[in-house]
Amino acid sequence: MITYDDLMALGPDAPLSADAARELVRAALEGSPTSARDVPQGSSAKRTFRRDVPGAPRRAVVAIGAFDGVHRGHRALVERARAEAEARGDELLIVTFSPDPDEVLAGPRARATLLPTAQRARALAALPGVDEVVTLDFTPELAALSAERFVREVLGELCELDAIVVGEDFRMGAGGAGDVAALAALGARDGFGVVGVRLADEGGEPITATRVRALVRAGRVERAAGLLGRCHRAGGAVVHGRGEGTSFGFPTANVALADALCVPDQGVYAGFVAAGDTAWPAALNVGAPPSFSPSASAPRSLIEANLIGFSGDLYGRDVEVVFVRWLRDSRPFDSLDELERTVLGNIGWVRAALGDGAVELGEARA
Repeated sequence: MITYDDLMALGPDAPLSADAARELVRAALEGSPTSARDVPQGSSAKRTFRRDVPGAPRRAVVAIGAFDGVHRGHRALVERARAEAEARGDELLIVTFSPDPDEVLAGPRARATLLPTAQRARALAALPGVDEVVTLDFTPELAALSAERFVREVLGELCELDAIVVGEDFRMGAGGAGDVAALAALGARDGFGVVGVRLADEGGEPITATRVRALVRAGRVERAAGLLGRCHRAGGAVVHGRGEGTSFGFPTANVALADALCVPDQGVYAGFVAAGDTAWPAALNVGAPPSFSPSASAPRSLIEANLIGFSGDLYGRDVEVVFVRWLRDSRPFDSLDELERTVLGNIGWVRAALGDGAVELGEARA
């Protein structure tokens, strides 16, 4: 589990070992198509509950939530649900939603997604004890269902419900009337249990996806990693850029991200870029460099990654960008010489702290 202190200790005088670099990247990529970490056999991300015997639904404990980011708080809730399922001799079913219910109820939000739907489902399925992950399409029609109808008509179609596990602040159903107390009253009538799990805490505040998003956008990626339990990552496709990085003598991958993904507002970061089973240390610039585009509106969905130890061609490939440490704010420079000295200094820090070559993620698979 990656902590804030772990990341803040990194530097040229306390560099990552090759094994530590591999595990840091693998932890960040858990649930990603580019990750070398395998999803346990028997777990999957799908929209229907798999039954071994047709017409004979398994009794299940159901954990419900948006689970964006699958952060430490979410993991604690799933662990509590796993213990409940084991005590009852049940399967553990995770129910999540796409899109995030907040986006349907309050409207779309730019740069609000910590983990895309498929990656979130994979990350949940990889957690210990999870038997199945179901992603429900969250539509206005689903939002309009009462909590009673949701439990009886939706969950009732998925399994024989034995217990529901949710966060203590959870609300569901029309008007958000289905809080823990209302669910418990329904459970008393229908014969299922309800567990409201106290929110995990860090520094006197609950760990929430909203808190993680705010930290990422502000560039405090180390603090965000402490709440996630892993470094934050964002995926996109490598596109052609302006070419200035190449003229300085180092390869640059320009990664175009979906507008929905949560990334820092701006700045330069130390991290990794992963493609397939290989990752490279990189200095990451978020937004158009002001020295080249002083009057342009910087695209927040573009990351320029100066790759260390890379040779070849990544154009058109999907990659994952892993944010490890903040290095500096973006700022204009008075000359190309000053810019080059600064960028090379950033790359030197990354090379000394994170490594000077490719990290093979396929070794010693979990």
